[in-house]
Amino acid sequence: MNTLNRGKFFYQERDKDENGQIKEMEMICSQLDAIIENSYDGIYITDGDANTILVNKSYEEITGVKREDMIGRNMGDIVSDGIISQSGTLLVLEKKESVTIEQTFNNGKTVLISSNPVFDKNHNITMVVTNVRDITKLNELKEKLAQNERIAKRYHLEIESIKSQELRNMEIITKNKNMLEILAKAKKVAYMDLIVLLLGESGVGKEVMARFIYEHSSRRNKYFFKVDCGALPESLIESQLFGYEKGAFTGADRKGKMGIFETANGGTVFLDEIGELSLDMQVKFLRVLQEGEIIRVGDNKPIKVDVRVIAATNRNLEDMVKKKLFREDLYYRLNVFPILIPPLRERSKDIPLFIEHFLEEMNQKLGFHKGIDQEVINALIRYKWPGNIRELKNMVTRLVVGSDSDVITLKDLPMDLDLSLTMPDPDIEFSSGKIHLDRLIKKYEKNIMDRAYEKFGNVRDAASYLGMHPSTFVRKRQRYHSL
Repeated sequence: MNTLNRGKFFYQERDKDENGQIKEMEMICSQLDAIIENSYDGIYITDGDANTILVNKSYEEITGVKREDMIGRNMGDIVSDGIISQSGTLLVLEKKESVTIEQTFNNGKTVLISSNPVFDKNHNITMVVTNVRDITKLNELKEKLAQNERIAKRYHLEIESIKSQELRNMEIITKNKNMLEILAKAKKVAYMDLIVLLLGESGVGKEVMARFIYEHSSRRNKYFFKVDCGALPESLIESQLFGYEKGAFTGADRKGKMGIFETANGGTVFLDEIGELSLDMQVKFLRVLQEGEIIRVGDNKPIKVDVRVIAATNRNLEDMVKKKLFREDLYYRLNVFPILIPPLRERSKDIPLFIEHFLEEMNQKLGFHKGIDQEVINALIRYKWPGNIRELKNMVTRLVVGSDSDVITLKDLPMDLDLSLTMPDPDIEFSSGKIHLDRLIKKYEKNIMDRAYEKFGNVRDAASYLGMHPSTFVRKRQRYHSL
């Protein structure tokens, strides 16, 4: 008994009568028809003259063309009638070799067509078998991938542009000797990959210093994330920093989410106002510094992270440790390399530099060409700037927007700031060995009235602003004239 392998079919030759052989052949043909009809790919078969002899169900579903419109028809006529745009069969008959083409049908489907010739022993084509596979979704995915790559590239360029612009806008400007020494230390520690703790009043430029360290570090081509510990709600800060598993809490993303430390792996995380962290969060953050790992909310499996930490605060952490408001072990972990940034009032030589920088920035932004009078600069140098550089920037913005002329003068100064500069310096009075309180008060009152008159340009408005009767205003100014 000989066994012939026909794919999944086994035909055993036996002594049969003619009727038995016919039934056997009918069964094989029926099985082959079922295979062709249920093929995932569309199948289209013509004879050697391009006359259609078989079309399966998948071909109809993929192309939207009914088999009754194709069976028995010549492929040349089908193309001429516009039912299909081109034919792999005709190309095979022309080239006498296998052909693969991409084609779009009237239903919008894009398909990959592979047409293969079947030769007889004389090398004549007796049939052309065409496989048709729907690649519409594949093309859509490829287009989406290409689009996402374009978007990612554009975002990357935009981020780099924003980053560069941000760094230019946050430039460290100084002539102050102490500040120059601090910058030298910051640049040195940047390459050491140590934890840095930035200390100083609000508005002195701690974030600018953090970016300066990042830009001079070996991680400068990796992520830089700023986290404002004081702005994030207690209920969200853990999931923001460490991420969470799916279903960790109501409203959580069903796929889970990476936190900032995971996302910034290899880069730098700047924790601003770290003194605002709760004691519970301090414990979890300490784990990051000690073990170099985080645990997502809703999980118990530690995840290793490689992140450089720069922290900042305007609070006295040492005092908070004594009051049990800040963990001592975390304080010493953070206090590896502290940098104290001096307030603006101790950097008076830097004030004109910042004024010039912010003025140029606002002129470019608003399309102005405004200048600033030296008397205004002198007045701003005398001011104590409790809000530091941030307050100075806001003041320059206010002056540029509020002034009516191309030169900002003393009359453009806000009255509250202007009057704060009129107080006579009591140190000068004390230096003479004694102080005359009544004279000092009168001098202060005279300065206020003089400033108000310069501001409003007339007695009525100046007196009204100070809550005085115009005649009282004139009389007092005349009386104080010799002061």
